Amino acid sequence: MLRGLYTAHTGLRNEQNRMDILTNNLANASTVGFKKEGSTSQPFREVLAVKIKDSSVGLGTVQPIGHSRLGVKIGENYTDYTQGSFRITDNTYDLALAGSGFFALEYTDSQGETSTKYTRAGNFTLTQEGYLVNNDGMYVLDTQNRRIQLDTLKDAAIDSTGSIIQDGRQVARIQVTDFEDYDYLEKFGDTFFQPVEGATPMEGSAEVKSGVLEMSNMSVISEMVNMIAVTRAYESNQKIMQTYDESLGIAVSQLGKVQ
Repeated sequence: MLRGLYTAHTGLRNEQNRMDILTNNLANASTVGFKKEGSTSQPFREVLAVKIKDSSVGLGTVQPIGHSRLGVKIGENYTDYTQGSFRITDNTYDLALAGSGFFALEYTDSQGETSTKYTRAGNFTLTQEGYLVNNDGMYVLDTQNRRIQLDTLKDAAIDSTGSIIQDGRQVARIQVTDFEDYDYLEKFGDTFFQPVEGATPMEGSAEVKSGVLEMSNMSVISEMVNMIAVTRAYESNQKIMQTYDESLGIAVSQLGKVQ
């Protein structure tokens, strides 16, 4: 009976994990460059119950007496990298990538150490000094891993290769980086990614679109349908635990009485 309680408990934990991911996806439905997440589930491996030092079969013999399945185990969370829809803004420094790849930005942590983070969110702007940055002030990097600085008094145009043109000449080129295997990327915040050990960066082939933003790749309707399914599964596991709890209460208060 206690095994059933444990099995239902693992189901509750699994559905809670799924709900956390779904609510985060919904919260970022309008976030530029957001990539939705999903989760996996897996059954516990069969646990073999054995008799140890059982004189009925011989003290040196280990005899299988059955298998026990212990519910569901939370698997891995994953990111869906499919491209989101485009929204036209006509702002020169709003950029989107059509194809595989990421913008490279310089991130500075609280200790002053810098590192490169990667994102599909291209809502950039110019500072008073002419640096191209995102909404958090992170510097957009060029193909030489340098901060991009432009003349704020001159108009600029950005072509499909990421080249920034001012006065008819290229003054910088935006870095677009891709990776051989996205399994070696981990999320950093809502819209950024960072490589882990084993990641192999390479030059991205995506087309840079100016005056366009890539929106979140999640569907609100799909996520709401999934949320309803998760809620029902959670309630089913709750009912199972309540039933076991009532049965245990009867066993303790009534069947366990000494006549």
